[in-house]
Amino acid sequence: MTKFDKSKLPSRHVTEGPERAPHRSYLYAMGISEAEIHQPLVGVATCWNEAAPCNIALNRQAQAVKMGVKQAMGTPREFCTITVTDGIAMGHEGMRSSLASRETIADSVELTMRGHCYDALVGLAGCDKSLPGMMMAMIRLNVPSVFIYGGSILPGRFEGRDVTVQDVFEAVGQHQAGNLSDIDLERLETVACPSAGACGGQFTANTMACVSEAIGLALPNSAGAPAPYESRDVYGEASGRAVMNLIKKNIRARDIVTLESLQNAARVVACTGGSTNAGLHLPAMAHEAGIEFYLDDVCDIFRDTPYFVDLKPGGAYVAKDLYEAGGVPVIMKELRKAGLIHEDCMTATGRSMGEEIDIVEREADGKVIYPVSTPISETGGVVGLKGNIAPSGAIVKIAGMAEDEIVFTGPARVFECEEDAFEAVQNRTYKEGEVLVIRNEGPSGGPGMREMLATTAALSGQGMGKKVALITDGRFSGATRGFCVGHVGPEAAHGGPIALLQNGDVITINAITGTLDVDVSDEDLEKRKADWKGPRETIYATGALWKYAQQVGEAYYGAVTHPGGKAERHIYMDL
Repeated sequence: MTKFDKSKLPSRHVTEGPERAPHRSYLYAMGISEAEIHQPLVGVATCWNEAAPCNIALNRQAQAVKMGVKQAMGTPREFCTITVTDGIAMGHEGMRSSLASRETIADSVELTMRGHCYDALVGLAGCDKSLPGMMMAMIRLNVPSVFIYGGSILPGRFEGRDVTVQDVFEAVGQHQAGNLSDIDLERLETVACPSAGACGGQFTANTMACVSEAIGLALPNSAGAPAPYESRDVYGEASGRAVMNLIKKNIRARDIVTLESLQNAARVVACTGGSTNAGLHLPAMAHEAGIEFYLDDVCDIFRDTPYFVDLKPGGAYVAKDLYEAGGVPVIMKELRKAGLIHEDCMTATGRSMGEEIDIVEREADGKVIYPVSTPISETGGVVGLKGNIAPSGAIVKIAGMAEDEIVFTGPARVFECEEDAFEAVQNRTYKEGEVLVIRNEGPSGGPGMREMLATTAALSGQGMGKKVALITDGRFSGATRGFCVGHVGPEAAHGGPIALLQNGDVITINAITGTLDVDVSDEDLEKRKADWKGPRETIYATGALWKYAQQVGEAYYGAVTHPGGKAERHIYMDL
């Protein structure tokens, strides 16, 4: 077994030398032996809570990680951070807390690691924002790091078919339209989510879980097994041992997260028809390392990546099916066949991505994972848009949509917030052919950049998902279907053109040419800008969301709240 020299590790500040006797006494109080005190201290961070099934299994999984750390002569120290679960926060004021929680997660993990001088980090996360939040902390601290996903939920069964929470959101619209009885809605809601784990489709959690493998911070195939599978313990133990290997080799998070590995991650989002939220989280992760990788860069990769993994919401399958088909390693192998992967990137195994792909024996099954040579469509499932409504860009998910469904022209129907839009959908006071505009929902103006799943799912449930389009400076859930454009920037609160739109303006969304325009002249938009009364006041004049609104930047750059890696004057590991 390796004996570690702690003379250059952060934990020496709390465990070594006579002056640290008081510090060691605290460690003895917790049953840590003398030998364990002088080993590397490894933070094992989880987002465990009782808020949602995504997180409920994480504390048990952390015990497997700790066993792996101990096997490799490390001393694990478990701690928790928060999560806000989007499925429960969805469709009301609680959703404002969601994106802000990503920053709080990263900040709280950073503060815990710094405060206790831990030498490395294994992070376990389940809910949407907790995955990028945990990885952002790893990159920010630049410590040896291994990420592990808590795993997806098992699909429910309803009337002989697999169902997910997406079906329940859409059932609300069917119920409102009179096509689903009270009893059937109740039956569906009780069976849709039968186990621990995050939402099963290629929504944000599973998208970012795939990113964790593709970027190299997670062990190959560790993201795949559903949360209830006891076999996940094997990946937990292996992750604990892997982080000790990274300490030994001094391989840090930014040795793994590079421009090339971010590009690899964006490829996997595109080819799986992943969540538009990756267009927010990948730039934020890059920002922590001081790498310029913005929404445009993500969308450039989306544009020339084939879509060949058939996952919900655009496709037919869920995460469990992808795992059984070979998971992310098989996807990476297919991408390599098309020359779309940077193979020299380092991974958490201590080997390169190319070396990891070399040992993948399985091939695409042609059902869940199509061969890259015969994809579902030639371009990625997510597309970037720009135009006079969105000079800073916008993003739309088109996975599973036909070519004639991804160009839309119609008159605007403008709503000043999501609640107004949802009420109009419930009361059906909108018309087929309209472009619904929901503004003042950006990162700062919301505040919090809410997701619009309640509204989009209700539209789909009413059978109107393809008959109207929707644009917003807010976000969409990874579970959103239909022609829904998010992240429109600059946001309304910053005086972006979306703030100037009026009812009846003719808007054209073209996901083939990548454009988002309104048929209003530049001169008229300038006149409207001169008459604009400024940002809509919110009720959040104090507290965490007020602080977030003051600090947060544009969605284009990842909606980040601090200067990032470029402004750094020290590296935590080297203090």
